[in-house]
Amino acid sequence: MVEFLSLKKITQKYSDEIHNAIAKVVDSGWYLQGEENKNFEKEYSEFIGSKYCVGVANGLDALRLIIKGYIERGLFKEGDEIIVPANTYIASILAITDNNLVPVLIEPNIKTFQIDDNLIESAITNKTKAIMIVHLYGQCAYTDKIGRICEKYNLKLIEDNAQAVGCKYKKRKTGSLGDAAGHSFYPSKNLGALGDAGAVSTDDKELADVVRILGNYGSTIKYQFDYKGLNSRLDEIQAAILRVKLKYIDEDNNRRKDVARYYIDNIKNDALTLPIIDDWDSHVFHVFPVLCKKRNELEQHLNINGVRTLIHYPVAPHKQKAYIEWNYLTYPITEKIHNEELSLPISHVITDDEVEIVVKTINSFKISKV
Repeated sequence: MVEFLSLKKITQKYSDEIHNAIAKVVDSGWYLQGEENKNFEKEYSEFIGSKYCVGVANGLDALRLIIKGYIERGLFKEGDEIIVPANTYIASILAITDNNLVPVLIEPNIKTFQIDDNLIESAITNKTKAIMIVHLYGQCAYTDKIGRICEKYNLKLIEDNAQAVGCKYKKRKTGSLGDAAGHSFYPSKNLGALGDAGAVSTDDKELADVVRILGNYGSTIKYQFDYKGLNSRLDEIQAAILRVKLKYIDEDNNRRKDVARYYIDNIKNDALTLPIIDDWDSHVFHVFPVLCKKRNELEQHLNINGVRTLIHYPVAPHKQKAYIEWNYLTYPITEKIHNEELSLPISHVITDDEVEIVVKTINSFKISKV
C-alpha cells in the first residue's frame, strides 16, 4: 500500500536527533519559554529572512495574534475588512472572524489555485485594512501586483504561510514578503512538530513585542496584564524537535520537488488536470493537487489499487455550517476546486517505487461511461 503520508517514517528519519533533543529538554526541567524556544525563534527567523519570530501554540493562533496585535496597536478595529482567498482552509477565515473583523472572499486563479490578483482591487472599500494571502498547497501566492495594491491603498499584507515553509518568491522566502506571517508546524506540514506548534514572523518590532505579550495572557510581568491576551506559547519540546528538522527542510523540500516533477512528466491521463509550474522555487509541494471531474471515481480506483489520497478540501468555507450566513453565496472557481481536487501522495520519505505505483495506477484509470 502507498500511504498518503507516513508521519512515522518521517519521524524515524530524524529519530536519534529527536530523541536526544527531547531528552535534553526533559533533563533540563524547563518546559516553556526557555532556551530551545529562543534558539528556534532565532534560527527560524534567519531561515525565513525576517527580523523577528515569535513561537506560538499553532498556526491558527499565529494569524489570530497578528490581527489582534494590529487591533491593540489601533491599526485595525471591529468591522474592518480583510481580503482573503475564498478557497482557503478555514483557519485563515477563522482568524479574521474571531477578531470581529470581516473576511472579504476573493476567487482564486484556476491555473494556480492562488488568490486572483486581478480581482482584489475592485473589492477594496474604505473599511479594507489588509490582504491575507495564503500560500496554498505550498505554492507562493504573492505577486508584484499584490504588493503594489497594498502600497497604493496603505494595506497590511498578512501571509498565511502554514503550508509553504521554504518556498521562495524570487530570492525571498514566503513568510518575509509581507508585514507579518503566520506559520503552522502541524505534524503533516513540510516542517512539522510532533504536535501543534506555530510561529509569527515579521520585521515590525512593535508587532512582534505585542504578539509575544498577547500570547502570554497579555502579560510581561507575572500577574500583571497589559492586554486581554491568550495562552498561546510554543513549548520547549516542540521547539527542540523543530530545530532538528529545520536543518533538513531544504533537502526535504527538494525531494518533494523531485516527486512532483516525476508526476508531472509521467502522468498521462486526460481525465486529470495537473499543476502548472512556471518557477520551481515558488512551490514546495506540501500537497500535490490534481483536478478531476470524476474525482470520486478516481479516488476509488486509487484506493482499490492500494494508493491512499486525501481531498483538500471537500467543502468550501462559504458552504460550511459555521458560516451559514454565507451559504447562499456562489464562488464558481472555488467550488470547482473543492469539488474536483484530489491530493496525491507526496513527501520526502516516499520511495521511487511508491511514486511509480501512483503514476501507473493513475494512468490506468478510465472514466466510467455509465
